[in-house]
Amino acid sequence: MLDHKNLYIDGAWHRPFGDETIEVVNPATEQVIATVPAASAKDVDAAVAAARAALPGWSRTTPAERKAFLDRLHQGLVERADDIATTVTAEMGAPQQLSARVQAGLPIAVAESYARLLETYEFEERIATSLVVKEPVGVVAAITPWNYPLHQVVAKVAAALAAGCTVVLKPSEVTPLNAYLLAEIIDAIELPAGVFNLVPGIGSVAGEALVVHPDVDMVSFTGSTRAGKRIGELAAATVKKVALELGGKSANIILPDADLGSAVREGVANVLSNSGQTCTAWTRMLVHRDSYERAVELAKEAAESTVVGDPADERTQVGPVASAAHRNRVRACIADGVGQGARLVTGGVEPPAGLLTGYYVRPTVFADVTEDMTIAQEEIFGPVIVLMPYADEEDALRIANNSLYGLSGAVFSASEERAVAFARRLDTGMVHINGARLNLLAPFGGYKQSGNGRELGVHGLEEFLQPKALQLPAPAATERTAP
Repeated sequence: MLDHKNLYIDGAWHRPFGDETIEVVNPATEQVIATVPAASAKDVDAAVAAARAALPGWSRTTPAERKAFLDRLHQGLVERADDIATTVTAEMGAPQQLSARVQAGLPIAVAESYARLLETYEFEERIATSLVVKEPVGVVAAITPWNYPLHQVVAKVAAALAAGCTVVLKPSEVTPLNAYLLAEIIDAIELPAGVFNLVPGIGSVAGEALVVHPDVDMVSFTGSTRAGKRIGELAAATVKKVALELGGKSANIILPDADLGSAVREGVANVLSNSGQTCTAWTRMLVHRDSYERAVELAKEAAESTVVGDPADERTQVGPVASAAHRNRVRACIADGVGQGARLVTGGVEPPAGLLTGYYVRPTVFADVTEDMTIAQEEIFGPVIVLMPYADEEDALRIANNSLYGLSGAVFSASEERAVAFARRLDTGMVHINGARLNLLAPFGGYKQSGNGRELGVHGLEEFLQPKALQLPAPAATERTAP
């Protein structure tokens, strides 16, 4: 049982002003495994003041100086990789093998990518008679989710630090323990006081206090579309910059010439990874009507062959979802799908066999899903996939784009050229061609109600920069001389 009593503010551990705490529950055992402080508005004020005071000095450091700190951050994450994986498995239920490879591996890779980027990125450019300098936005409030907790934290924090910004981090109240590991690493590398601050807390208290704070220059938020809309409304009062990475309902279009078995199996594995708690999951599988019933059978086989169980067991592929409230929500979505007439191919609202303790949801496949059904339009954020038939490519494109969201997607085809041509017409921020993996140097972000702004790579760095144009006098005209 961990009992964190302090917040990390201004380069040191401090007791919070209040005595409210947050319990962290292991979703596999339903047992409380830790408590952390629930930061108040007064704690947020102290953290923002520290970040504001540290900004002038940190913003004037050179890229090489900032790179040195990011190199040390990267090394610290490498050294604590096992702790990170174990912690994320305990607090949100990701299977141990996924935690080691992804939950710990991604933040390590992202931190390294920003250190490398500072070797080459040009913070100034000459445009005709103007010198354009790219300056840090200022004090950043980073508000992060629970599904890939440390990856989402580092994607914001590393980019902001690389840009010369100072940061106040409010991690998800569901998974705050990994953020404490990060704060310990940052404390050990002796980042200047106030450059990074940690205030775990409830969104409606600590989160909103950050968003409305007049000394916060930017909010970078990842989470639900509902919460993103609320942040946009609150931030408008101070006209601060807001970057939002929100929900998704991504389409996986399997074109008629694709290898159906491979495409279906990969599509199901994509949705079930991390217990379906991935905003980019390809949760709508679109298959040509001539191959549709075969695809349904393949999806059923793939889902039923997936090992669900204790996330500490190396054989487990799908663990519990992160909380009791989320389990109940996912099950309610499944019940809604049945109630609206979708064909339940496998899965359902009952817990998996032998797993009565823990927040488990059965891998669920729906067929005969129509575009007007809730499960075809709303993000479920669980191990649930819907199959929808299409008549031809134009019909597939129409169905895929018929969504409020536009975060990710996939296209499978025997012809990469054909798949790319189709992907260009999708209204989404990222498309995986024939199962290609995520590139951590490419921009990540959404269209429509999946948000605005981009993370990762150069585009992620530039979210935390603002250009200033220095207008220089034009050079004097050269005096003409006689030939």
